[in-house]
Amino acid sequence: MTTSKKNSKYFQDIRRFHRILAPIMLLPLLLTAITGSVYQIVDLAGKGDAFDWLLNLHKGHFGALNLEVIYPFLNALGLLILIFTGISMWLHLRRTSKKQPTQA
Repeated sequence: MTTSKKNSKYFQDIRRFHRILAPIMLLPLLLTAITGSVYQIVDLAGKGDAFDWLLNLHKGHFGALNLEVIYPFLNALGLLILIFTGISMWLHLRRTSKKQPTQA
């Protein structure tokens, strides 16, 4: 297999992995961002004690399902993978677009 075919396969795999992981990571990342921001606003207003349930959601405590120990690590790992795959695809797109001749 030639190098260009290996690269093409590699970037197809990266794109496929990114396409699968992005929708899975959407809910936890949105939940973390929204609950953290809303809790901060509520806490600044002095009503933080009444919204401890919001902080529990932010930390990964979902009622009977308590993921507080691994939730931040899963969020971070998923986000780092999405950043890596996204930057890889972006750099690949930039390299391939520079190789194509422009027509006037």
